[in-house]
Amino acid sequence: MSKINELFQQELKVINMGLESFYNDLKKQNIEVTHVDWRPPAGGNKKMISLLNKLKG
Repeated sequence: MSKINELFQQELKVINMGLESFYNDLKKQNIEVTHVDWRPPAGGNKKMISLLNKLKG
């Protein structure tokens, strides 16, 4: 049996970062899932990220 087939026979465990609706859909299917409420720093704004990095030192 190939390694990929072995992988797909294992129980699915998921870490979801971001979309809570994806987390909810997995929970409804009784899939073990952990949700992390992550967002990019400064909303992804490159100029703001640059300014924040300067504050960090």
